[in-house]
Amino acid sequence: MKRSKKIYFLLCILAVTSIATYAVKQLEEHKEKIKNREEIILEIPIDSVNALSWQYESENLAFHKDEEWIYDEDESFPVDEEKINELLALFEELKASFIIEEARDYGQYGLDDPICTINLSTDEKSYEILLGDYSIMDSQRYISIGDGNVYLVKDDPMDYFAVVLSDLIDNDETPTFNDNVTKIQFKGVEDYHIIYEEDSANTYSDNDVYFAQRNGKSLPLDTHRVNSYLRKITHLDLTDYVTYKASEEELRKYGLDEPELMVTVAYTTENEEGKEISDTFVLNISRDPEEKKAAEKISKKDNDNSEEEKITAYVRVGNSKIIYKISSDDYRDLMAASYDSFRHLEVFHGDFESIQQLDVSLEGTNYTITSEKKGDKRTYYYKEEELELVDFQRALENLKADSFTNQRPTQKKEISLKLYLDNENYPEVHIDLYRYDGTYCLAVVDGEPISLIKRSNVVDLIETVHAIVLN
Repeated sequence: MKRSKKIYFLLCILAVTSIATYAVKQLEEHKEKIKNREEIILEIPIDSVNALSWQYESENLAFHKDEEWIYDEDESFPVDEEKINELLALFEELKASFIIEEARDYGQYGLDDPICTINLSTDEKSYEILLGDYSIMDSQRYISIGDGNVYLVKDDPMDYFAVVLSDLIDNDETPTFNDNVTKIQFKGVEDYHIIYEEDSANTYSDNDVYFAQRNGKSLPLDTHRVNSYLRKITHLDLTDYVTYKASEEELRKYGLDEPELMVTVAYTTENEEGKEISDTFVLNISRDPEEKKAAEKISKKDNDNSEEEKITAYVRVGNSKIIYKISSDDYRDLMAASYDSFRHLEVFHGDFESIQQLDVSLEGTNYTITSEKKGDKRTYYYKEEELELVDFQRALENLKADSFTNQRPTQKKEISLKLYLDNENYPEVHIDLYRYDGTYCLAVVDGEPISLIKRSNVVDLIETVHAIVLN
């Protein structure tokens, strides 16, 4: 009896050993199917895909193609074709760098409960792609494509598919304006237009190319200030949409049935053949109507800090169905479209070297500064003595508007300048500077009140004149 028990015991040990040996052998065979090599695992041409959907966290998005891509839940949603193609481009040649063939435990790769499931279809085949854990050690994502294997891929699909619906809208685009603008039209709270004109007879500065058309006059504008405004249009953030199918009711809701300001920019661009063509960009701007009414009830005295006020505003490009919310700063920048917003701040905005003679009237005495020009160099003289006018030039250029005004002078004239220019169309500029108060002087140019400038800058100019004539 004891002998038979011993035999049974040895047989059990043999069975356990055999099972363990078989398990080790199977494990070794399984390990041999783990391959560290690069291999293309999917080749799906973009044009062949007719349906795409994916589930990621709370997002469940689906699209199908009928000549153009369409959002399944709302066919009126403007789908960005390029962004869909960017998603599909991932699968044109998806490469794996690590392959686990005939994977047994999908859970250890996060594929039993995938972070994202992607489905796409062609006329011939449907694909389901599961995205699992991210291997920090390998800096790659585990995926399954339904063939029984697990793959590590360097090009992480989550870099593409971690998007929401608003990321896939075909937002309106703002053009880039360089030297291609021909006209800017303002309608609404501002009502005038700006034209582009080179070599104009309406300015003494070669840099002036934009001119405001007001009251039958063509008035030169600061090129930098106009271009700065155009850049703000170009870089306007059109991503925060409030609706993509604006109805008449919604246009009224957002104040865009009658925009506060409509900006129309006419410009030239090149078509696909490289031929120059004319184009137009229209931007409609409005503040929230209820907010605007409430703000209008606030007196100016109580609204001294209006610059810091938070503003809710919206824009619409042309007749687009998309309405966007914009920031308070963007609204203020776009609404700053008055003539004063673009005109020159400098009392004299020309090239100093174009001044061939200056007549100065100061404290009842007249002084004349002459010049000679040899090549590109101009030399200035006072009573035949050669001058260095660096300080005078700096003081003249510092005469800048703190604010614009059309008030007539009522106080003493501080200094008067008559500039004779080397310009056939604009041979003279008359600048008279009057005392206004303890802080400001009033600048009158060619008989027209222009601006209030800091009195300290006028004093600097007077002192430079004293230094010239007394020296």
